Amino acid sequence: MTENQIEGELAETDPAVTTASHDLPVPERLAEFMRTGWAEPVAGPREPDAAAAFTASRRARLAERFPGETLVVPSGTAKVRSNDSSYEFRPGSDLAWLTTCYEQDAVLVAGPESTTLYVRVRASRESDEFFRSRGGELWVGARRSADEWSAALGVRCVSLDELDKTLRELDPATTRVLRGYDPTVDAAVPATDDGLRDGQLVAALNELRLVKDEWEITQLRDAVDATVRGFADVVRAMPADRESSERLVDGVFGLRARHDGNTVGYGTIAAAGAHACTLHWWRNDGVCRPGELLLLDAGVENRHLYTADVTRTVPVNGRFSPVQRRVYEAVLAAQEAGIAVIRPGVSWREIHRACMRVIAGALAEWGLLPVSAAESLDDEVGLHRRWTLHSSGHMLGLDVHDCAKARAETYLDGVLAAGNVLTVEPGLYFQPDDLTVPAEYRGIGVRIEDDVLVTADGAEVLSAALPRAADEVEAWMAAERAAGLRLPG
Repeated sequence: MTENQIEGELAETDPAVTTASHDLPVPERLAEFMRTGWAEPVAGPREPDAAAAFTASRRARLAERFPGETLVVPSGTAKVRSNDSSYEFRPGSDLAWLTTCYEQDAVLVAGPESTTLYVRVRASRESDEFFRSRGGELWVGARRSADEWSAALGVRCVSLDELDKTLRELDPATTRVLRGYDPTVDAAVPATDDGLRDGQLVAALNELRLVKDEWEITQLRDAVDATVRGFADVVRAMPADRESSERLVDGVFGLRARHDGNTVGYGTIAAAGAHACTLHWWRNDGVCRPGELLLLDAGVENRHLYTADVTRTVPVNGRFSPVQRRVYEAVLAAQEAGIAVIRPGVSWREIHRACMRVIAGALAEWGLLPVSAAESLDDEVGLHRRWTLHSSGHMLGLDVHDCAKARAETYLDGVLAAGNVLTVEPGLYFQPDDLTVPAEYRGIGVRIEDDVLVTADGAEVLSAALPRAADEVEAWMAAERAAGLRLPG
């Protein structure tokens, strides 16, 4: 990363531009030279993006929730990683859902009379912004004009420079702000009612996003398909007869995510051996040993920011041991029971109950439960949860744990609807130091997770291309390894 060496002293004339302590000054003759000799920018396409009709419908449905009010939804600002280096920007999911604009600092202001997206636009070559600003085009690449943004997104777009005036003119009593994404926006529009009204905006956005439209489902299929390819890449790269590393697994999947999508949708869990018993093992610094299992929980975030979330637990050497297979098949049976109940009108919690009936039954059959399966399944007992701590799924979409701020009555205590996309992911985890189970179980962790679309009459497993049955997993691993490692392309 280069240090900006032609910004010095700019803060004296433009305090909005942040300069580094070692920037060099810009002589006026250099500035004059930089303003001349540029060809006219190539005009961008004038046809709306494929998503434009869908985002217009989403904005209309949101406006119906709050008639006569103005809604302010920012995309967010850059986050510092270290010193003057920032993390790669990823917009807030709500602004992305409403506009498919993925620019940082963008702000949607949707009022009863008009809706406008404020976004950074192409700078005139007669100004100095394009070469002196850290956000200038010579530093971050070409930008669209306001007209080009408007044509592509199907919403009126203007320069971000006009936002301050608009925010100052808003009435806080009739304005709701999605807070926590842009401190400038938060400060410009004071919160009222102790944030209650703004909280209602958060909930409404999350609830509207629960049911995916046709365009969103296409994006999720794309993310899942790329994820399936990523799992195959890992199997090809991980040797069957010698040790390798969790970092290798993490990196190989990450290459596929970066090539076929935007990046990974969340921190990859590459958990080998006993690490699989740590539910969120993100260190990925362990060893993959033949004879042990690898639990890989990973998802590609596609270029429109929709993410898959898939888990497979596979034997490093390609063959399950008898006890590994016993645990694996119990988890698979639990997952199949959960998927079987999915259809519109079924309560969300029934998926978990279906999975847990199988899990508790298996634990009782193996003699591990100190009570009967029926007693353990009582909400006031729950002893089976020692070995399966988490719920059996969550909603999926722009976020891996999608729509998490929806009200409980519309999500956890709600019912399924066609267009919901969710995961089903039961697991069993026997900690290596758990003296309540026989030694042969200790250090075994198994989770199986698939992405499921609720259809009009049931469910479609979007990730069905990845084998789940133990025999099929072994055959798949053998076939992939015989094919050999191939770079994405």
